[in-house]
Amino acid sequence: MFFIKAVIRVSSVAVLIISSWQTAAVDFNELRKVYSQPSITWPKAQIEESVKVKEIGLLPAITFPKNNPYSKEKITLGEMLFHDGKLSRSKQIACASCHDNELGWSDGRQTSFGHDRQRGHRNAPTIENVAFSKSFFWDGRAETLEQQALMPIQDPKEMNFSLPELIVRLAEIKTYRIAFEAAYGDEAITAKRIGYALATYQRTIRSRLSDFDRFLSASTQKNEMLKVRYRQSMSNKAIWGLHLFRTKAQCLNCHNGPTFSDQQFHNVGLTYYKRTLQDLGRYNVTKNTDDVGKFKTPSLRGVMNSKPWMHNGVFSDMTGLLHFYNAGGIKFERDDKDKLSPQTSPLLKPLSLTKAEIEALSAFLESITAPPAIGSSAAFIQGR
Repeated sequence: MFFIKAVIRVSSVAVLIISSWQTAAVDFNELRKVYSQPSITWPKAQIEESVKVKEIGLLPAITFPKNNPYSKEKITLGEMLFHDGKLSRSKQIACASCHDNELGWSDGRQTSFGHDRQRGHRNAPTIENVAFSKSFFWDGRAETLEQQALMPIQDPKEMNFSLPELIVRLAEIKTYRIAFEAAYGDEAITAKRIGYALATYQRTIRSRLSDFDRFLSASTQKNEMLKVRYRQSMSNKAIWGLHLFRTKAQCLNCHNGPTFSDQQFHNVGLTYYKRTLQDLGRYNVTKNTDDVGKFKTPSLRGVMNSKPWMHNGVFSDMTGLLHFYNAGGIKFERDDKDKLSPQTSPLLKPLSLTKAEIEALSAFLESITAPPAIGSSAAFIQGR
């Protein structure tokens, strides 16, 4: 027993020494200098040749589609609907039940509860920055936010209601008749108008400034004190993590652009094929066998607010999740005799990241996580 304890103690010291040496070998001053420059001058990203990426950076302005333009009245109506349990048959489940702003606009559960406490089979993704998405749900089955907004209402496991019944219910409520008239010019309540109002409100749920955003914005600040503060907003470890994110860890292969998502679908090895948690992902939508086990790349903005992670919520610890990617995910090769057998994305490869490097990556993910978006129509309209 003493020998085992001694080995553990010696090993722990050795790991500590190695970790410290690895950290000490990094020129933090140089990294800070390099990444304080415009992104066009940053070191070349380490990505696969077949991948085209957009550099990570600040979020652009929110845009609204021409067929569903911005109006403050529509946002106000959408906010009312989003938080109202009357959109469900039981009158107990609202959109906000699974997308709670205090929980990073997710619900903190591995998978969500719905009607009659039925358990869903997928994790409720955050809806922060959903305005920038090109498809919706983990499998991309909705092409527009307007379409997506109405689908949980009709899902038997979620809100278990029908749109005709919902229209009748809302039409009996004077507050809603007034709100629909303010938003659309008359009191008519339709499914299309409900979806449009919900989508308009959800587009306003935009991330607040993170430490990463402040760091990138430092050079544009006219106030010298603010400029200095912004330049110091990211720790040395977080800046090292930024560098690793773009290089050795190869995260940009999938997590690129201002939202840290390529908006594509990938299989990372969590299909659980022919097992209890089996989920064929994108294939259920396209029926293309190449899509078996593929799920949408989630945005990483605010990622530390919305655990557990992955489409089935199987990771609740970020260090464990980073070790998963460090190992190259879970490798599966297509079985020619089984058309539905999954194949892990070739973009995932063992990375040989050290403990110190994984800690730096985690620090970077913290730096791109701001407090959850406010999600108030008044706040968006007033520009706060």
